[in-house]
Amino acid sequence: MASGSGEEQPKLKLYSDFNSSCSFRVRIALNLKGLKYEYKTVNIWKGEQHSPEFLKLNPIGYVPVLVDGDIVLADSLAISLYLDEKYPQNPLLPSDLQRKAINLQAANIVSSSIQPFQNLGIQKYIAEKVGQDEQLPFVQSHIGKGFAALEKLLKDYAGKYATGDEVLLADIFLAPQLLNGFDWYSLDKSEFPLLARLHEEYSQIPAFQDARPEKQPDAPTQSTA
Repeated sequence: MASGSGEEQPKLKLYSDFNSSCSFRVRIALNLKGLKYEYKTVNIWKGEQHSPEFLKLNPIGYVPVLVDGDIVLADSLAISLYLDEKYPQNPLLPSDLQRKAINLQAANIVSSSIQPFQNLGIQKYIAEKVGQDEQLPFVQSHIGKGFAALEKLLKDYAGKYATGDEVLLADIFLAPQLLNGFDWYSLDKSEFPLLARLHEEYSQIPAFQDARPEKQPDAPTQSTA
């Protein structure tokens, strides 16, 4: 839960852009843990992630970045695992070894095999080097490939949520990607019935809804996911 300017400032600081799906993941994790944090806006559309000040926090120039006292962490997976170790309430990983591995595998499919292909820098490159008409089909094809893999991976593990009846790491990574894939890039939900059902389930969880792009302090009045 992001703190307002009139509240006592927590030691956790999250450098985030409202529309970043990677930041969205960490906002969900923080909400599930019940952790207060100070929201620090990094406008990626204006290139603030490439500023000298931000590059001191993350040399590769990506959001999110979490600052916890003297500890500075980048990358949503690293941050999520760190939060789970340091703040063990509402665990993000199950004790069962197989289910733990499936959660990590699903999270990695999203973070390594889907999201990078919709990254702002990649989309700009495709538009400039290949053509704007190819930008959307390029992104859709890679999201579709990843969604098909996730459908197959999770079919034997899913319960109410991705890997059972508890909200876990896989759900944190899936929710922002499903929002992007279905609501922004217009993938056909009928092709991915399990993911479509999970997408609806996530819309009922306050920790997920409070982390949505349009509810962040840097979101414009009208925002896209």
